[in-house]
Amino acid sequence: MSTGELLEIDPLELKFPFELKRQISCSIQLSNKTDDHIAFKVKTTSPKKYCVRPNTGIVLPRSTCDVIVTMQAQKEAPPDMQCKDKFLVQSVVTMTGVTMKDITPEMFTKESGNTVDEVKLRVLYVSPPQPPSPVPEGSDEGSSPRASVSDNGTATSQEFANTLRSCTEPQEKSSEAMAFISRLTEEKNAAIQQKHKLRQELELLRKEVGKQRGGGFSFVFVVIVALLAITLGYLVKS
Repeated sequence: MSTGELLEIDPLELKFPFELKRQISCSIQLSNKTDDHIAFKVKTTSPKKYCVRPNTGIVLPRSTCDVIVTMQAQKEAPPDMQCKDKFLVQSVVTMTGVTMKDITPEMFTKESGNTVDEVKLRVLYVSPPQPPSPVPEGSDEGSSPRASVSDNGTATSQEFANTLRSCTEPQEKSSEAMAFISRLTEEKNAAIQQKHKLRQELELLRKEVGKQRGGGFSFVFVVIVALLAITLGYLVKS
């Protein structure tokens, strides 16, 4: 802050977060600590590069005025990010009732007889602020997926659905696999029981055959024994 004879100016260094192809603005606050009406004018060494609003005006007694300085979008960065541009704030005491239309360039010249107060301002280019890290500090890798959060702090329905699906799909696949394994186990146990049953029946038939040796047995009986033997062999192989 500069305490001039007429206006206090803050800041004395205009800091622009420099980015290519982007307009950048900063503000200057002019404070009138006197009981007079103060007219001001803002000049720059690079008028085509900067837009100053307002570049002239009147600061009422015991009040402030904000001036916005906008740097036009630049196509290339200066060497070593050094800027030689300067600003000059001129101020003079004016009469009560003077409006902005009454302010002329001649009011800020020595020939006018006015006491002109002048304050020079420097221009500095600074690095733009870095965006926040997408991964919050303290987060553990390998943790379960979370729904992303929108700017207003709430997860969108699509993001929530995607996250829910990514969590439930492995569980559904696991359930299907367990059901399939259980079904195969049941079928295998049933086949084993059927095999044991057929083997018992075959043993009974063999005993009957042993009893009937020498007495003969019917053709139908022989066919039944053969079918049981074939079926048992198939079950053993399976």
